[in-house]
Amino acid sequence: MSQLSPVLKQATPVVAVRGEGLHLYDADGRRYLDFTSGVGVTSTGHCHPRVVEAVREQAGRLLHGQYTTVLHDQLLTLTERLGEVLPAGLDSLFYATAGTEAVEAALRLARHATGRQNVIVFEGSFHGRTMGAASLTTAGTRFRAGIGPLVPGVAVAPFPAAFRLRVSLGLSEDEAVAHALRGLDEVLATVSAPAETAAMFVEPVLGEGGYVPAPPGFLAGLRERADRHGILLVVDEVQTGFGRTGRFWAHQYEDGVRPDVLITAKGLASGFPLSAIAAPTELMRRAWPGSQGGTYGGNPVACAAALATLDVLREERLVENAAEQGTRLLDGLRAVAAEAPGIGDVRGLGLMAASEFCRPDGSPDPEAARRVQQAAADLGLLLLLCGTHLNVVRMIPALVVTAGQVDEALALWSKAVAAGAR
Repeated sequence: MSQLSPVLKQATPVVAVRGEGLHLYDADGRRYLDFTSGVGVTSTGHCHPRVVEAVREQAGRLLHGQYTTVLHDQLLTLTERLGEVLPAGLDSLFYATAGTEAVEAALRLARHATGRQNVIVFEGSFHGRTMGAASLTTAGTRFRAGIGPLVPGVAVAPFPAAFRLRVSLGLSEDEAVAHALRGLDEVLATVSAPAETAAMFVEPVLGEGGYVPAPPGFLAGLRERADRHGILLVVDEVQTGFGRTGRFWAHQYEDGVRPDVLITAKGLASGFPLSAIAAPTELMRRAWPGSQGGTYGGNPVACAAALATLDVLREERLVENAAEQGTRLLDGLRAVAAEAPGIGDVRGLGLMAASEFCRPDGSPDPEAARRVQQAAADLGLLLLLCGTHLNVVRMIPALVVTAGQVDEALALWSKAVAAGAR
């Protein structure tokens, strides 16, 4: 009999047969509170009625319309509607299926548009597992080891991970930003000359790298250097976008920062495979003919799901809910951490929250994080690990989460932390 690849390791023992809102159910009918949302994908919850109805209706009309062969109404309508939420000036879109595919497209575009080869990324970054995206990823060797040589021309600059820099160097948050920007300037002076640097790729909140928000001033510093040197600023909002952080886009926490290219996926279509890059039309025109395409990009059913997702986000005020419930969640996590010496830091933006487990000397404690994450699953709360050392437990509930569900999760979390400390 065939089986799944043994390399696929499940974070929880659950075999789900049904989902509804914030809950998953197994074959025995046991209910689990899902604070993973499929790694930030089911933004409107499992099987939101509006999304389900849109998918059913579209599946009966057109399942597939390959977008370089024929156009379809859902693709054109979604493109128009995304113009309502994208940053001003990013008025041209290319669609793909996965975040990593969109990153590849952004990398191609950056090199074509500038005629330069080099790209700068930041410590702790995660941009995907395909070859180009993996070459931009520094969140852990597990994403890039054993497949080299990787794509050349990638330089790595510091990211202002405030907690880790406080532990290792005693820096304040402002000092961490200054340290990271000095490091970037050093990379431009010693490794990747500005005239050879096509783009900087950055996550406004590190994802797999540990749920580390970029402190105030960092993205503005990148924007200033990008403008000064003619470098494109590519903002990877695959995990942070579509309301996840309490703003529609996480980079909007930094006033005056506009990406040259924005990458989105995950929560875009509430569970259907759809991703996109957005850029000014004049910039997008500089991509070489034939460099953009794909069999399944802009699939009609996925586009219908994305349109329904936009409707639900607006009508149910889910971006505002993410901000409100995110504050409640982070406050609750900090209260638990105050009684748990093994938790060194609690951080996040909106409904993108994390607890970092450390040993008494401040070094990462992945064993404790794993024990607590598994204890939570046993209690019925589904969570995921992240961080370079996998010592960070992250919470990513759907944007429809209620105050009652946040409180339920916090109660289970408190029990899991106590159990994992034994």
